[in-house]
Amino acid sequence: MNEQVLGGRVAVITGGTRGIGLGIAKAYREAGAHVVVAARKPDGLAAARAELLCVKGDGEVHGTIANAGEPADAERCVEETVARLGRLDIVVNNAATNPYMGDLIDLDLPRAEKTVRVNQYGMLAWTRHAWRAWMEEHGGVVVNIASVGGLVVDPHIGWYNATKAAMLHMTRQLAYELGPKARVNAIAPGLIKTELARAVWEPREPILTAKLPLRRLGTVEDVAHAALFLASDASSWMTGQTLVLDGGATVLPIGVEG
Repeated sequence: MNEQVLGGRVAVITGGTRGIGLGIAKAYREAGAHVVVAARKPDGLAAARAELLCVKGDGEVHGTIANAGEPADAERCVEETVARLGRLDIVVNNAATNPYMGDLIDLDLPRAEKTVRVNQYGMLAWTRHAWRAWMEEHGGVVVNIASVGGLVVDPHIGWYNATKAAMLHMTRQLAYELGPKARVNAIAPGLIKTELARAVWEPREPILTAKLPLRRLGTVEDVAHAALFLASDASSWMTGQTLVLDGGATVLPIGVEG
């Protein structure tokens, strides 16, 4: 893709101050988009904006304080974006939370509700407000960052994965409901080498990669490239789909060691 495939378009990215969200923001800026990153912490927003301004691109860069699980914050961010930049073409639902690790059978209600509020209802709220403020009339694209965990069983984060499985289904449902004006697709990353996940991948990287057909873990850039494809006209006849980026983890035969 050339560097202006998103020229003039406006993208809002939740959880856009680090890791996958920041990587997507960089890719969109390089592709000519105006970028708005939304996150909870002012310091993180300031640092992310400074980093994004160092990326070659002609679009504007803005940061807004918003909790992805608060529908009022989603509405405010969307309204501010349309008022400031005149449009809203792309929403990336990237923000997520995982306050509980353990057996599903022992999950408590407060942490269950918090996970659903951000990972499921938050995604719906940001999409709804973008749809009503701009996309219903002018069209647009929604990119949902789910997880390969939504397709498999994990002994530690079963509830988080259940919310990601719900996100994959809601992607299909919204694609049906919002077409033909808006396209809605998802990305299901496997283990990505982010700072947030360093404690998971760093001690076991040789073991993990030895089992993968592609023999490496994913990078932020891998996800960003997929998110750019889904936001661009290159995927114009694609909606309701999930791109699995896992290095081949989900094709490993049962019982076969790497």
